[in-house]
Amino acid sequence: MITRSRTIPLSAPDVGRLEQEYVLAALRSGWVAPTGPDLDLFEREVADRVGVPHAVAVNSGTAALHLALLGIGAGPGDVVVVPTLTFVASANAVVYTGATPVFVDCDAATGNLDVDLLSGLLAELDGEGASVRAVMAVDVYGSCADYDRILPCCDRWGVPVVEDAAEALGARHHGRAAGSFGKAAALSFNGNKIMTTSGGGMLLTADDDLVHRARPLASQARLPVEHYEHADVGYNYRLSNVLAALGRAQLCRLDGMIERRRAVRERYAKAFAGVDGVRLLGEDPAANCWLTTIVVDPERSGWRARDLAVHLAVRGVETRPVFKPMHLQPVFAGARAALNGAAERLFHNGLTLPSGSALEENEIRTVLHDITEFLDGRR
Repeated sequence: MITRSRTIPLSAPDVGRLEQEYVLAALRSGWVAPTGPDLDLFEREVADRVGVPHAVAVNSGTAALHLALLGIGAGPGDVVVVPTLTFVASANAVVYTGATPVFVDCDAATGNLDVDLLSGLLAELDGEGASVRAVMAVDVYGSCADYDRILPCCDRWGVPVVEDAAEALGARHHGRAAGSFGKAAALSFNGNKIMTTSGGGMLLTADDDLVHRARPLASQARLPVEHYEHADVGYNYRLSNVLAALGRAQLCRLDGMIERRRAVRERYAKAFAGVDGVRLLGEDPAANCWLTTIVVDPERSGWRARDLAVHLAVRGVETRPVFKPMHLQPVFAGARAALNGAAERLFHNGLTLPSGSALEENEIRTVLHDITEFLDGRR
């Protein structure tokens, strides 16, 4: 068995000297609590980058989704439509509000929400008299969903869109930035994302009423009076000033980190070019290439995605299956879903490969060598 000194990670944080400088300056400023100038600047800089008027920095992308759904009034008795191919936080945020998630399958080529299925599902729910509070669109693996079709579809039924752009900061759809679509959007700055604040997230919106409700809710719903006064149940969701400083440094480097990930994806594309039965998920030149994913047709290739995963794992290379669909998760057993089978096939046949901007050249070459070794052994 081949052994290596360290595992080559899927998407490790990419931090360096600039981040150290920003964080040290924040510490020296004395603004260590969850308020301060770096927090205010971080919100403004991300809002400007995405092109929306309002941003609320919070401690996770899940918190941002929760606040977005509360802001549009989701609650018990309501339905929120959620893609089945997503991370569980998308659906969990719906449950936090007391609303019920109803799942919809994806487009096989991109992994993003299938708009034809969505249209049919909304028609069914409307005919049943269901209270559909929102449609959540997820920008899977850093590629924007088809908002040119999603937004008119939802407008037809009078349903607002919440954009889960947790994986997509820096991506664009027809010139418009991820995070700028719908009534509100959520970003994630978790340690494995395109940029990080260690943990963290951000709510983005152009809706004045929504942000004015969300901001106090993120700070325990404390009213602006001298003593502690609370008219609503709030949440301890604020991001700290120190972590915001880290985020500001990351934002300065975001374009370079995206280009690095795109370059990694291109090398995978070349490695698998001409390999029968293997394709890269999505072909979006405006994606941020957060995670590069291959999709394997085992009948044509003669091997399964799992076979490559095992080959790489014993050589110290981290991979991960595509998200297990929400309708297959035990926690959502029996949930309503509009399905075409695409998400389940991607789960069984997809594999995400090391894609981080912090990958060193020797690590990329090692992964490509191991992939070539595997492919040569299958010929």
